[in-house]
Amino acid sequence: VQLVESGGGSVQVGGSLTLSCKPSGAIDTMGWFRQAPGKQREGVAAISTEDDTTYYAGSVQGRFTIAYDNAKNTIYLRMNDLRQADTAVYYCAATTSEWWYRLIPNVYNIWGQGTQVTVS
Repeated sequence: VQLVESGGGSVQVGGSLTLSCKPSGAIDTMGWFRQAPGKQREGVAAISTEDDTTYYAGSVQGRFTIAYDNAKNTIYLRMNDLRQADTAVYYCAATTSEWWYRLIPNVYNIWGQGTQVTVS
């Protein structure tokens, strides 16, 4: 399975962006991660495509929304009220692990190419 991301870009503080990730096949659990320069990759949000259960990192709770469109087999990350601290390369990822909800990068074994989000 391959993951194709789109939707990154530059936005002002307080603005919004939506990222998309389309897998080439069926995936049960997917997540969004991000990595800022000089920092470790961190989990942002995850979703079960079977029942739409979602999990969020505390830093984005209430501002970001992860969603799955079954008809398009695409997951989205809607990012509102963006802050400079949200600047990073964002990656979508997939896993079959039962620990998918922990938002730990090592749990995920399929990764997209990454898309840059810059907030200024």
